[in-house]
Amino acid sequence: MSRPLTDQDRRKQISVRGLAGVENVTDLKNNFNRHLHFTLVKDRNVATKRDYYFALAHTVRDHLVGRWIRTQQSYYEKDPKRVYYLSLEFYMGRTLQNTMVNLALENACDEAMYQLGLDMEELEDMEEDAGLGNGGLGRLAACFLDSMATLGLAAYGYGIRYEFGIFNQKIVSGWQVEEADDWLRYGNPWEKARPEYMRPVHFYGRTEHHPDGVKWVDTQVVLALPYDTPVPGYRNNVVNTMRLWSAKAPCEFNLKDFNVGGYVQAVLDKNLAENISRVLYPNDNFFEGKELRLKQEYFVVAATLQDIIRRYKTSKFGSKEAVRTDLSGLPDKVAIQLNDTHPALAIPELIRVLVDEEKLIWEKAWDICVRTCAYTNHTVLPEALERWPIELFQHLLPRHLEIIYEINRRHMERVSSLYPGDFDRMRRMSLIEEGTQKRVNMAHLCIVGSHAVNGVARIHSDILKATVFKDFYEMDPHKFQNKTNGITPRRWLVMSNPGLAEVIAERIGEDFIRDLDQLKKLLKFVNNDAFIQDVAKVKQENKMKFAMHLEEHYKVKINPNSIFDLQVKRIHEYKRQLLNCLHIITFYNRIKKEPNKPWTPRTIMIGGKAAPGYHTAKMIIRLITAIGEIVNNDPVVGDRLKVIFLENYRVTLAEKAIPAADLSEQISTAGTEASGTGNMKFMLNGALTIGTMDGANVEMAEEAGEENLFIFGMRVEDVEALDKKGYNASEYYNRIPELKQAIDQIAGGFFSPKQPDLFKDIVNLLMHHDRFKVFADYEDYIKCQEKVSALYKNPKEWTKKVIYNIAKCGKFSSDRTIAEYAREIWGMEPSLEKMPAPDENR
Repeated sequence: MSRPLTDQDRRKQISVRGLAGVENVTDLKNNFNRHLHFTLVKDRNVATKRDYYFALAHTVRDHLVGRWIRTQQSYYEKDPKRVYYLSLEFYMGRTLQNTMVNLALENACDEAMYQLGLDMEELEDMEEDAGLGNGGLGRLAACFLDSMATLGLAAYGYGIRYEFGIFNQKIVSGWQVEEADDWLRYGNPWEKARPEYMRPVHFYGRTEHHPDGVKWVDTQVVLALPYDTPVPGYRNNVVNTMRLWSAKAPCEFNLKDFNVGGYVQAVLDKNLAENISRVLYPNDNFFEGKELRLKQEYFVVAATLQDIIRRYKTSKFGSKEAVRTDLSGLPDKVAIQLNDTHPALAIPELIRVLVDEEKLIWEKAWDICVRTCAYTNHTVLPEALERWPIELFQHLLPRHLEIIYEINRRHMERVSSLYPGDFDRMRRMSLIEEGTQKRVNMAHLCIVGSHAVNGVARIHSDILKATVFKDFYEMDPHKFQNKTNGITPRRWLVMSNPGLAEVIAERIGEDFIRDLDQLKKLLKFVNNDAFIQDVAKVKQENKMKFAMHLEEHYKVKINPNSIFDLQVKRIHEYKRQLLNCLHIITFYNRIKKEPNKPWTPRTIMIGGKAAPGYHTAKMIIRLITAIGEIVNNDPVVGDRLKVIFLENYRVTLAEKAIPAADLSEQISTAGTEASGTGNMKFMLNGALTIGTMDGANVEMAEEAGEENLFIFGMRVEDVEALDKKGYNASEYYNRIPELKQAIDQIAGGFFSPKQPDLFKDIVNLLMHHDRFKVFADYEDYIKCQEKVSALYKNPKEWTKKVIYNIAKCGKFSSDRTIAEYAREIWGMEPSLEKMPAPDENR
């Protein structure tokens, strides 16, 4: 019997080419039933949907384990250089489907489930997102893990196994409400606890200086228990490891209190130790200087470095030859990449281990440290840069503070010898910031202690060299590099948009999945009517599917022929969701003024989480929902404009929303968005970009041609010029009638009739304290949106631009990014060689 074509079927068509019959469906069914049998408890014979999901997950995991073991064995045999990617965030999303795609199992699994009378998509929906990240930085880390495995690099992701990830966002009466994300409550079938590699981590205490060195004594110990998750490459049988640490209290914790009757309290106190891995701090581009956060940062670094050194010493099957007890060879075998400043303590911790424990002289230890570590900067916003108070350091990590002072003393000597008498430069470049409260500048620590420093898009890297780190660039220009971000085409095309992947594969084959540059071959189809129709048809199918999802969840009737206009990212002033709001209001007012004009209909969707303590961001969400309440219920407007706030935006929702988008909003003030990666996902999935010349938008416009994007607004130099002159919001407000009308409506309670002054803070911000100059780009943005509407009326020309964008998106693969990191920072060579499968002879 036949059934309608699902996304699964389309992905199967991709996995089937040249792979039919590889997997035995009968074997899969047998394994599934075996796992289901062990999943069910004795007194419960009826399986739930979750039981089926777990049985399927374990069945798929079986196919990973042999490859995982073999990959790790081959690393021990060949002893390659290893890269350690240290990140406080890994925003992984779901694992089941991604694993099936990378192992070419989806076809067989889908068939097996179908034969068992189960719906694959329903089972996939049972999986919780692993939301161990806030946004761009954590999702980038996840894409990088995929690419490192696909490129055959011996790589390890190291982070924290947060018990509670990024909060679930509920919208209640228009306001954001946070709920804890208890993602582990049903267990996690993808991880394996490794208690045999548990490591002690020390805090507090004091230092003692002896003739034979320094001892850090009277410390409190917390144990770091590792959990390993396999990371499969794309169809190359390589399976790398993400190791996340969980905090455990040691058994002997404080039981001396028992003697004075404090036993119960002692047991309760163990929770304090375990709080370290309890929850992800929900801030994006904002520094929160809390003791628990600094504990998290040291916890992951201390445990990871012990692991790195243990593995370095025992490589080559546990041989104890001289080379392996001598740590001078560390930089030849180990590369440590610091994902932002969060793992910056790796630098003083590595020095502590080398000097205090391994008894190396300082100069030798410092040389090893600098050659091993490299630092990626992710932001130029001053409020995001980590600067820790000295007193907190002194209290929590006294030995590390001493080491940082010594690093700074030697660094200052070098600065003063190169720039004698330039005390202002010394002050600017010091690791210790003087002021009412002395602080450690973690970015400066990272630059001084690393051999490479990179930004994440060309414009961002240039800004770092010209402004934020100008002094450091002048002193050590050789350290500074650019590594433009990328996304993995496995998750962000094959998995999330199988219809488009299939249409592309029909024309140019499947090699683009491993080599995204091959999309250039689509250029010869830009004017091919059949291809134009196929691409447009896939987009329309994705829109229909997403419209059904929205109607089900938001009870709003969506016009599937409208422009699907999306801005999905964290809510932040610099990302300028407020500029989007002003366009919505302007468009609404125009429809009201001339209801009979043939307007191009739009469904405008904004999604993203606001940090719980960020008042302005929460008010921005409330404004969006308030505008939606008025617009969506206005009979004059009808289906020509709808406004939807996408609740609880996360990886899994992105996988549904992005393939359905026509227009991607990337409208940050020029010079503020380091790179962006959502912009790349939309481009790859056939949406056109409206954006400023900021972050990776610049390189996207360069690749696809500026005429194939909707570029508007000030450039970085215009923003600088406006800063010099002084930005005056009132000037624009008084000169532009439509802008004045929109602001007056917000201020006068038009969108909040029951609370007329609800948005006074937002109006006050825009009029008097707007660092991000929303009004300065308003006029150009509105004109640019008119061009969008005009082009959308010509579907063929629109789709041609879409094809042009897709064809020119090859640069934005994380495979390209990681190959550059490997060759230019880590001293490693990527390989597309396939490892033999577990059932093949090596």
